[in-house]
Amino acid sequence: MIENKTRYSDSDLQEFREIIEEKIRKAEEDLALLRSSYMNDGNNGTEDTSPTFKAFEEGSETMSKEANVQLAIRQEKFIRDLSNAILRIENKTYGVCRVTGKLIQKERLKLVPHATLSIEAKMRQ
Repeated sequence: MIENKTRYSDSDLQEFREIIEEKIRKAEEDLALLRSSYMNDGNNGTEDTSPTFKAFEEGSETMSKEANVQLAIRQEKFIRDLSNAILRIENKTYGVCRVTGKLIQKERLKLVPHATLSIEAKMRQ
């Protein structure tokens, strides 16, 4: 009997779950580092240096904090997307393209585990 494969097997789903959970752990560590970098007052002992240098450093520090806040926001979205992928694994819809209904290639899911579109559907966008 030829089975029309419309979902990944439980063992495949378990393999993807492990990949995703590892990515979530790493992403949460990165997010914690980003948060601590912009929560920290960043005082590097410049009180006794020239006022010009201090103003320059504060401007640079502000830009750096803003960049880290933006990175943190992107990291939070990445974690949310990965968590949603775990939910799709639990309800056995993981790896199914939301446009074509076909399975997304394993290679794509290993590289982009939170993907919800096949390459075919992505190209149509």
